[in-house]
Amino acid sequence: MTARSEAPASFRSSSVRPGPLELIQIGVRDVLSRRRLIAYLVRADLKKRGSDTLLGNVWWVLDPLLQMLVYVVLVGVILQRGGPDFPLFVLCAVLPWKWFQATVGEGLSSVVAMERLIKQINFPKLVLPVSAVMAGVVSFAFGLIPLVAITLLVYPHHATPWMLLVPVVALVQLVFSLAVATALSAINVFYRDVGNLARHVLRFWFYLSPALYGMDLVADMAEKYPVVNTWFAVNPWTTLFNGYRDLVYEGRAPDWSGLIVLGLLSLLLLALATWLFKRVEPMFAKVL
Repeated sequence: MTARSEAPASFRSSSVRPGPLELIQIGVRDVLSRRRLIAYLVRADLKKRGSDTLLGNVWWVLDPLLQMLVYVVLVGVILQRGGPDFPLFVLCAVLPWKWFQATVGEGLSSVVAMERLIKQINFPKLVLPVSAVMAGVVSFAFGLIPLVAITLLVYPHHATPWMLLVPVVALVQLVFSLAVATALSAINVFYRDVGNLARHVLRFWFYLSPALYGMDLVADMAEKYPVVNTWFAVNPWTTLFNGYRDLVYEGRAPDWSGLIVLGLLSLLLLALATWLFKRVEPMFAKVL
């Protein structure tokens, strides 16, 4: 099968090429019309993850706790920089970041991992990164178990009705993650080094976000280095980490205006990512 034969009819004529809005609409229709296929791929992915290791999806409960322990020992015990109830403070960041990191990793390789299938069957490839991202949602739900348990059993004074709004912040993160994963999955087909580069970028991104420290430390750094304020203002993880912590750790309403702005920007990024993906999709079979 050639790249030309797998392309939609509108692509096969050099005189008729879909515009950006039409490509986005095609992408949306592809996802909505293949809901059952996406659900099947999600179940298959979760089953595969569960069978790959002895504990399976239980690692989504254990892994955030182990990471939290490492950071608590490093920052709270060795460096003596942790604040009150520091384990809960750290877990509010570790858990959503693990979700984002796993989503980007799985989504980035979702297309190239299906190389043989793409060359044999004509189907909308956009379902691949979408299914990878949606599988991560289920895994994140497992990860919420230790967060809720620790809050209720160890830090009950932090347990407030505001915790029920965690899915609202998670929804904003989902849209943002889907945009990043979709764009990278398309780029990775042509530039395989993207996967290696992404791991290093994510590592820097985590430490350059308020994950292990609060905004008070950011304010102190900004007095010496004004560029710090600019970075944390445009960093989406400033809004996301603070949103989770406001609901769970602080027991108060998050910055709704910041979440709304980030949600709208994430929708715009998702539209651009969908356009990019559909624009280069006809070349996947040839390049792979």
